[in-house]
Amino acid sequence: MKLNKVLFGMMFTASAVSALAVAQAPVIDVNANSIDSSALTEQLTTLSRKLDSRNKAQVNIQRQLDLLQNEVNELRGVTELHTHKLSQVLERQRELYKEIDRRVNEVLKSTSKTASVTTSPVATISTAGNATSYSNNLTENETYDHALNLVLKDKRYQQAIVEFRAFNKSFPNSSYAPNAHYWLGQLLFNQGELAQAEQEFLIVVNKHKDSTKRPDALLKLAMVAQKQNNAKKAISTYQQLIKEYPESTAAKLGKPRLASLTK
Repeated sequence: MKLNKVLFGMMFTASAVSALAVAQAPVIDVNANSIDSSALTEQLTTLSRKLDSRNKAQVNIQRQLDLLQNEVNELRGVTELHTHKLSQVLERQRELYKEIDRRVNEVLKSTSKTASVTTSPVATISTAGNATSYSNNLTENETYDHALNLVLKDKRYQQAIVEFRAFNKSFPNSSYAPNAHYWLGQLLFNQGELAQAEQEFLIVVNKHKDSTKRPDALLKLAMVAQKQNNAKKAISTYQQLIKEYPESTAAKLGKPRLASLTK
């Protein structure tokens, strides 16, 4: 009987120790890792969607900027054409006034020579029609107008490239040279001929520093560098544009582009 009590006590003690061990063992949630993994996957998916949405928004903004730039270029072209035609009319008027003034002076100086008075107007007309610089300027104007109209009116861009190259070759010192080089660069840029476009814009920037086209040429040089993945050159050119022409339209267009490169 005593032995039975001892055995019962030992069995009770073993059961108590086993129960205590079970009570103190840590509880492991088998599903915790799977829950954390699922939440992480969902977060990554959400982040990926946000990045895709942001990228699409940036692409749309870039497209809108390019469209606005093209519209601005066309409007500038129209304004330039009207300004050019107005200056052409004014130039013709000045030539007529000079011609009238010269004839009056010749008549006053040769009152005693009737024959000379009669023949001098004919000689003057012949000279004005054949040898003056005005006749050459008229040819220059017509050539430039023709090339510009191919862009603005006819939309024949490939032919316009040929015409602007011919103009620059025939009239290298023309007052329209910076505009012609700029338009040629713009046409080449639109066709993806970045290296050739860059050369035309550089001519405007380096050789025509007083031209109103210079800030636009700087903007396009920076855009060329950006398309060529030369971020350092693009940033430097945008900064030059904004520093030299802070109030220009080109600078306003360049600021957001510069900001996108320096984030």
